[in-house]
Amino acid sequence: MHPTSRFPRLRTLLASAFVLATAAGAAHAQPGFPSKPVRLVVPYAAGGATDTVARALAERLSQTWQQAVVVDNRPGAGTTLAADAIARSAPDGYTLFMTTSAHTISPSLYKKLQYDPLKDFTPITLVTTVPLVLVAGPAMKVDTAAALVTAAKQKPKDIAFASPGNGTAQHLAGELFKAAHQVDMVHVPYKGDAPAITDLLAGQVQIMFATTTAVLPQIGAGKLKPLALANPKRLPVLPQVPTFREAGLGEFDAATWFGLLAPAKLPPELRQKIYNDVSKIVATPEMKQKIEALGGEVNNTNPEQFEKFMRSEQAKWAKAASISGARID
Repeated sequence: MHPTSRFPRLRTLLASAFVLATAAGAAHAQPGFPSKPVRLVVPYAAGGATDTVARALAERLSQTWQQAVVVDNRPGAGTTLAADAIARSAPDGYTLFMTTSAHTISPSLYKKLQYDPLKDFTPITLVTTVPLVLVAGPAMKVDTAAALVTAAKQKPKDIAFASPGNGTAQHLAGELFKAAHQVDMVHVPYKGDAPAITDLLAGQVQIMFATTTAVLPQIGAGKLKPLALANPKRLPVLPQVPTFREAGLGEFDAATWFGLLAPAKLPPELRQKIYNDVSKIVATPEMKQKIEALGGEVNNTNPEQFEKFMRSEQAKWAKAASISGARID
């Protein structure tokens, strides 16, 4: 007589163990992924730089995977609404998240986040960084970043710097700049890049740390003067603009970035597959050209590098938020 015939409970336990092992193996391997449409969530409205990169990636992934990759725009609350929804999603690869530096700034601004920006997500790849550039409007009669520092020290609180919102990378970069050079400038937050740039052109504010994407047209038209780039090296789209180190003000790096995340506990094999497929697309000349046209630099990092980058970003922006006292509750 078979042992399990004599011990029914043993038979039940073995059967249960087999079912669990089979389910775990299936979840781990995810054969044939994807076998249905994939949702790519973007925490901003359609039409912006993040959305542009996400849609270009989604189009090419759809071709690679032979399944629709649908962009789902979920703007609001500085990317936290979309991030909260992702954190609660199943880690099966069918819900992905294209987010920005705001994701690592959020814990320094919001006291009651319902998720942890690091622990509740699986990093897949850092697609691109978009450096910030310090620009001066027509009302600011300086030609270099060093001259700006001199002017700010001569007349404390006389210079106002714009940002697209309290707690944004642009705002916090301005606060880090103030602290690094011991200057006192007034921060003026706006509801987005467009109104901030409008007032900068009109002379209501004098300077701004802006993404290269947002101000390339105005720089090209000679309406805004680029003083220095917050990046280790110059950009192809702004070859004439020196880095802060080249401008004599020391190393100063500040950028927004676009990175791909998934919910926490995504199986390692599935994470690697998604990364491999995305990486091949980002490495194509067409995608590289699209990213550089936005003023960005192609990163295309692996998951481990992206995780390390996110941790360093969170620490950097926490310092900036502490200096500025910025809070959103």
